[in-house]
Amino acid sequence: MAVTAKARFVRITPRKFRQIIPLIKGRAPEEAIAILLNVKKRASQYAVELLKSAMANAKRIHQGIDLSTLYISRIYADCGPSLKRYRAASMGRASPILKRTSHLTVELDIGAAKPDAKTKGIQHEAEATHVHKHGKEEKDVKPKIKSKDRAGAKHAKPKEKEKHGA
Repeated sequence: MAVTAKARFVRITPRKFRQIIPLIKGRAPEEAIAILLNVKKRASQYAVELLKSAMANAKRIHQGIDLSTLYISRIYADCGPSLKRYRAASMGRASPILKRTSHLTVELDIGAAKPDAKTKGIQHEAEATHVHKHGKEEKDVKPKIKSKDRAGAKHAKPKEKEKHGA
């Protein structure tokens, strides 16, 4: 039961907006707004407005919903139309300038905040410790695994060339 909010024809490039997406994806909207208010990027202003709009949409569509149960399931920036402008160049020429726009979309879903796909299943060193019977802690150290195709490449013998006329 996802709730969406869209901001169209926003005067920021999608590339600049995509820089802040990993900071807030999978988080609660209130937490994401707190993070974005401390980020020194112009894109964060648009994202805060978009999140507030999505929360208002959720409140309007699903009366009595607890906003603390929402999390950001999807957030993305698509390209909008580019405004074409020209700047004077040398020898009477004109060079084009593209002023890009974006269509921003955020989807809120009900449930606990889910971890991002990049961090899913990864344990940090501090979490990868276990305790033995005698109270001694040990860190789990996994050996590095080489890929199959390059495992023996260093010690492989070069192929011998065939001799003609022998």
